[in-house]
Amino acid sequence: MINLNKNITRGVILIVFILLNVFLIFGIAKVFEYLNTGADRSSMLHLELEKAANYVPAISWSETKNEGRQIDEQSLKAIEKDYLKAWYVKHLAYKNNNTLGIDDYYTESARKNIYNFIKINNRKSVSIEATTIRHHPTLEFFSEDGQLAMLTDRNVTEYKKIYKNNDLITEIQEISTYKVVLLLEDGFWRIRHLVRSETNVEDTLQNNNENRLNDYQIKGINYYPQSTPWDTFGDTFNSTTISKDFEIIKNAGLNTIRIFVQYNDFGKAQVKPEKLEKLKKLLDIATDKDLKVMITLFDFYGDYSVLDWTMNLKHIEKIVSSFKNHQAILAWDVKNEPDLDFKSRGKKNVMAWLNTMIDGIKRIDKMHAVTIGWAKHNSAYLLKEKVDFVSFHYYEDIDDFKTTYLKMKNDISDKPIVLGEFGNSSYGGFWKPFGGSKNRQLKFHKKMQGILKEHNIHFMSWTLYDFKNVPTSVVGNLPWRRSFQKRYGFIDTKGNRKPSFEYITH
Repeated sequence: MINLNKNITRGVILIVFILLNVFLIFGIAKVFEYLNTGADRSSMLHLELEKAANYVPAISWSETKNEGRQIDEQSLKAIEKDYLKAWYVKHLAYKNNNTLGIDDYYTESARKNIYNFIKINNRKSVSIEATTIRHHPTLEFFSEDGQLAMLTDRNVTEYKKIYKNNDLITEIQEISTYKVVLLLEDGFWRIRHLVRSETNVEDTLQNNNENRLNDYQIKGINYYPQSTPWDTFGDTFNSTTISKDFEIIKNAGLNTIRIFVQYNDFGKAQVKPEKLEKLKKLLDIATDKDLKVMITLFDFYGDYSVLDWTMNLKHIEKIVSSFKNHQAILAWDVKNEPDLDFKSRGKKNVMAWLNTMIDGIKRIDKMHAVTIGWAKHNSAYLLKEKVDFVSFHYYEDIDDFKTTYLKMKNDISDKPIVLGEFGNSSYGGFWKPFGGSKNRQLKFHKKMQGILKEHNIHFMSWTLYDFKNVPTSVVGNLPWRRSFQKRYGFIDTKGNRKPSFEYITH
């Protein structure tokens, strides 16, 4: 019995010993696996670097005349991919003052300068938020063994914001040329040298549309289909409905409509073909009805982050290049009421973004006018030197409008001025029993059209229809605000023309 107990004890000890060794070996294997994940980029990089897919600066390769081995398209694309990622991780490193991802896109010698720069910035509490907008590389040399590439990247457009103690110190836009050497290591291209030299490139973006509106008097209206407000290009897009609406607009004596393209809805940088097709159908209908169209871009967009600018410009490139030659286009409105974002996003951020987007549109379309749909007349003075005509919205006291406009006209004498939105709600229900009425709306438009005619003012009223529903994303959840917003139309929800329709134009 004693021997049996000893054998059982020995057996238990042996089993425990074996199990301990199994766990020990498993643990060592896991540690070894962890230490070797450095060769796997997907594990090495922080999730933030996955946003590199959102960094899409315009890149245009010049004809390669390299002296080494001829390069195939696949190898050139691999160089381009890793080269742009190297720029992106450097942007992140200088923004956050850390070295995340630098090892993966820069060789050991190239990292030193970056690390030293980050140390200095950390010591001085300085950070840099930057992006590149355009690259024009030329492959100068590709080695016989396919391990080394040399390129010259000309006219690289860079935008930088420099912060000290989180306060914006300065904003810089530079156009530079870089000499670049890349080495193929572990199957990826890393930058070995990146040497910068300033260039004196004149970046002229003047359009051939100066004061184009002097030859065209805008008598227009902001448009959404009645059944799908703030969702013109959704699943229920209907060409027949739009055609009937445009017929009403044309017969009413108007000649222009203003429509809205939502940034997210259209696919951000990867613009959806089906959305472009719907937009084309709308523009074709407008041409058929002899109406001009002002397209307002970036509706419901409110980020303005520098690192998103390349996506924004890609969005512009696709839409503007697709329709710049369309007969219906009158002008591009960069964004609806961006001044409402000054408080939440920072005025300097919004202004810098607008400035860059204007340039982006003008590089692609040199014929059509560009403007900004400011919410307040006080904002209309901003960037007036960049836009082709000044556009502002007015929902304030009608008795002050004439004085406000004449002051603007005196101050901005060299550009046409467009009243891009104005209107009066006929709502006078439960939430605002002493508010609007159809009769008050009639009187408002009669008086406003008198002023517009007297001073020959370009206008686009808000809006053709009353709506049964208004998205909470537009005016929030407060029922009195939503109810008020529903009744700005000249046609009610049953399709009847309200008394104000008589003064939809003068």
